[in-house]
Amino acid sequence: MNFLRGVMGGQSAGPQHTEAETIQKLCDRVASSTLLDDRRNAVRALKSLSKKYRLEVGIQAMEHLIHVLQTDRSDSEIIGYALDTLYNIISNDEEEEVEENSTRQSEDLGSQFTEIFIKQQENVTLLLSLLEEFDFHVRWPGVKLLTSLLKQLGPQVQQIILVSPMGVSRLMDLLADSREVIRNDGVLLLQALTRSNGAIQKIVAFENAFERLLDIITEEGNSDGGIVVEDCLILLQNLLKNNNSNQNFFKEGSYIQRMKPWFEVGDENSGWSAQKVTNLHLMLQLVRVLVSPTNPPGATSSCQKAMFQCGLLQQLCTILMATGVPADILTETINTVSEVIRGCQVNQDYFASVNAPSNPPRPAIVVLLMSMVNERQPFVLRCAVLYCFQCFLYKNQKGQGEIVSTLLPSTIDATGNSVSAGQLLCGGLFSTDSLSNWCAAVALAHALQENATQKEQLLRVQLATSIGNPPVSLLQQCTNILSQGDKIDRRGSKIQTRVGLLMLLCTWLSNCPIAVTHFLHNSANVPFLTGQIAENLGEEEQLVQGLCALLLGISIYFNDNSLESYMKEKLKQLIEKRIGKENFIEKLGFISKHELYSRASQKPQPNFPSPEYMIFDHEFTKLVKELEGVITKAIYKSSEEDKKEEEVKKTLEQHDSIVTHYKNMIREQDLQLEELKQQISTLKCQNEQLQTAVTQQASQIQQQKDQYNLLKVQLGKDNQHQGPYNNGAQMNGIQPEEISRLREEIEELKSNRELLQTQLAEKDSLIENLKSSQTASDMNEQSSTKDSEQIAELKQELATLKSQLNSQSVEITRLHTEKHELLQKTEAFTKSIPVQGENESIIASKTTDVEGRLSALLQETKELKNEVKALSEERTAIKEQLDSSNSTIAILQNEKDKLQLEVTDSKKEQDDLLVLLADQDQKILSLKNKLKDLGHPIEEEDELESGDQDDEDDENEDGIKDQDHI
Repeated sequence: MNFLRGVMGGQSAGPQHTEAETIQKLCDRVASSTLLDDRRNAVRALKSLSKKYRLEVGIQAMEHLIHVLQTDRSDSEIIGYALDTLYNIISNDEEEEVEENSTRQSEDLGSQFTEIFIKQQENVTLLLSLLEEFDFHVRWPGVKLLTSLLKQLGPQVQQIILVSPMGVSRLMDLLADSREVIRNDGVLLLQALTRSNGAIQKIVAFENAFERLLDIITEEGNSDGGIVVEDCLILLQNLLKNNNSNQNFFKEGSYIQRMKPWFEVGDENSGWSAQKVTNLHLMLQLVRVLVSPTNPPGATSSCQKAMFQCGLLQQLCTILMATGVPADILTETINTVSEVIRGCQVNQDYFASVNAPSNPPRPAIVVLLMSMVNERQPFVLRCAVLYCFQCFLYKNQKGQGEIVSTLLPSTIDATGNSVSAGQLLCGGLFSTDSLSNWCAAVALAHALQENATQKEQLLRVQLATSIGNPPVSLLQQCTNILSQGDKIDRRGSKIQTRVGLLMLLCTWLSNCPIAVTHFLHNSANVPFLTGQIAENLGEEEQLVQGLCALLLGISIYFNDNSLESYMKEKLKQLIEKRIGKENFIEKLGFISKHELYSRASQKPQPNFPSPEYMIFDHEFTKLVKELEGVITKAIYKSSEEDKKEEEVKKTLEQHDSIVTHYKNMIREQDLQLEELKQQISTLKCQNEQLQTAVTQQASQIQQQKDQYNLLKVQLGKDNQHQGPYNNGAQMNGIQPEEISRLREEIEELKSNRELLQTQLAEKDSLIENLKSSQTASDMNEQSSTKDSEQIAELKQELATLKSQLNSQSVEITRLHTEKHELLQKTEAFTKSIPVQGENESIIASKTTDVEGRLSALLQETKELKNEVKALSEERTAIKEQLDSSNSTIAILQNEKDKLQLEVTDSKKEQDDLLVLLADQDQKILSLKNKLKDLGHPIEEEDELESGDQDDEDDENEDGIKDQDHI
């Protein structure tokens, strides 16, 4: 504590000697008194002295107070006094006005005492354990003390809490405290705890902080709430800003949907208190945190979609079009809507459909653009509208087309009743306010960003400059205003208008040779640019010179040499004669070296302190970075190099077109082969189904065979037992009829079997034909071998089935023969035995018995007949399936023949293509050799391109080999 004693000794006015002795005596009582009441009274006295004599109490009493916290946990009153005393020592919150020097000294004391307190990490752990006490006199001062420690030395205290077991979880319990003062101070504590510490932010978020904070905001009245809502919103920003994990957790937990009620403010002309404005401002900033352009694109996109689905975007647009909204809230709402729709097609389409509540209704975009080109509107509002328009057009080719279409002759409203977005942009582009010129030029440039179609469409725009004069194109009017320079009296920056027009022209002409041709067609443009670049002007004009150099470089790099007087080589010769290549490159470098260039390149939002700083656009800085190097390279290239490069490009383009055609052809053949394989697979499935059906038929025939054998056995037993009397029953006509029926049914089964054999033979022949055609195809396509083997297997399986049917047919024939022989023997035996009269009664009884048995046999025979009928129906279904399979095989055979012819033709074409590719490679090699002979080194990019081309040729040859395998 030597340094603290030094601070105490350096004070100009110290305490009285008696007061110092009093503090010492109180400390002694705290340390040595055995009675709790004495120690409590001493700590209470130290608390009363700690504000006025902060240094002395801190030096002498801090150690004793920490000891009290450790030993007197059972008495909440003395713990509360000790915590209050430590808070007074460490905290810098003084309500009374003090001098500046005294304030600095007080802050130094707070940080020094904090350092002493946290030097022993057990002190912070002890404080965390005290926060678990529910007693108000312990918990509240503990919260305030820990908050003060975090304010003094935040990172160090954060680290101690982070490594403390359950440290963050104990603090999260404060949000659930029923006493509002503790809950509110707990929010302030968590603010300090989560500041700039991602690890603690994640822990707090997963301890259900979002749910509790949103509940508090709802209970307090959302945007109409007090300062508690403000504190909760600040804490939410701490948890979400620059923390992708928490942002994803917030979205996945469906907390975005709970933000919608925040913005239900209605159309009110009053009731906007200062606290409500602050709350709503923080709520809008929280929405922007979730959809910031600096977040990962995937996370931003998912949050944007969630905001549209839950109606949050619609609610923001309602505020945007409402009346009576304060200016700062309206500005922040425009910025928020901008980032919610930026790059999200669904949200951009919705925003395009929003109308202002006017009569007649006007699109929101038009209403906002009217504010942007109105010089009486606040500067920050105009910047916000420009940002909104840029975000609406960002990666939105549909929106770009709609904006440009409002300028085309076919879409302009002839009645003049309504003003369009394009007309407002043109009006701002040619007004006398330099800021309106710049904003309109940048907005129109964003309508052309990465959209070659709209760049060509904008060339059709014609403007009527004055009555009686013919209309001029928009491109010509821009160059006319640019050439006039400072001749027109404008309000604002001198160079702002020219910079805006030059950025528009550079964006328009880049990657658009047709626009370059139109620009060069005006013979006054190139002399104007060379004159601007060649002059030695002041520092303010250097930026204009750099942009003119960039525009001229674009006219060279994207020149298609369609104008003979302004071909690439002639323009480069003009630069070398009038400007000098080195001087031209130096002037081109003025753009990226400008002090405002780097500021604009950092964030998409145009955020400037004043209009004179509004020089560069964020997207334009990307264009400069992309084109500066290629333009420099193009300026230093000779004409021969340009010609050779163009020849190589043309050769490569031809080669690429041939390869593309070849790849498409192979792709089509692959598709055809895939379809053929699918058809073969379908046929295989059908054959499997037929095989299953035949198997079922075989099992049913076997069952019938078993039943027949059983009947035969029963008949044999009856003949043995009944002897001659059985023959008397047969004379009644019952048994012979049933046997004849069985004979007819067996004959029917035999005919059906023969029909099935005929069908199987036909299918066998078809498979033989398919196999023969498949074998011929195998000589050209090795991949079809597998299909042939599969068909051979199918044939073998069908042959097996055929043999099974043949064996069954032989068995049925044998049974039929045996039955026929049995009938003959029975009839002969009946004729040889006469009827005896004396035994008529015995015969009658035995006949009755036999008739009963024959009736049972007749019933079983009837059931067998039903089963035979069902089998016949199943065979009919199998026949239909066989017919369908035969037709499928015929179609497949025809398609296979066609495919074989196409494969033969394609092989011939491929051989021709390979010969042509070899000739082209030889030409490229000869061109490279010529370059080497002329002494020009071949650049690495060309070598890489040729290497890539060889790789592509190898891949093509491999593809041909693979196709041959197929």
